[in-house]
Amino acid sequence: QLQLVESGGGLVQPGGSLRLSCTASGFTLDSYAIGWFRQAPGKEREGVSCIGSSGGSTNYADSVKGRFTISRDNTKKTVYLQMNSLKPEDTAVYYCAARWGLVSVQAMCATKYFGSWGQGTQVTVSS
Repeated sequence: QLQLVESGGGLVQPGGSLRLSCTASGFTLDSYAIGWFRQAPGKEREGVSCIGSSGGSTNYADSVKGRFTISRDNTKKTVYLQMNSLKPEDTAVYYCAARWGLVSVQAMCATKYFGSWGQGTQVTVSS
């Protein structure tokens, strides 16, 4: 059974950095695209960044381009989201999810294309 576990969230000051991890169990990560999504209170869940199964395709929401970097280490069954220059508007619960066999994530980094959601990790950006 596919399972994803997020970690690395916390409280950080504006301008600070965090690295989130999404670790898989129950399956090998190699054939799966992984997406990072977030949901702020009162808002819909939105796509933040996705990475294709081979790692050669990435996609970022406009709001995080230039600040966030997604990467994957299949040997560790983990996908990372490095978040720099954090802003209060980045505050949300961050989730990761998987999609089998998706090589290119262009125009595909949306909740409807992904499943096997993790439980989420809270990120709070505040002074």
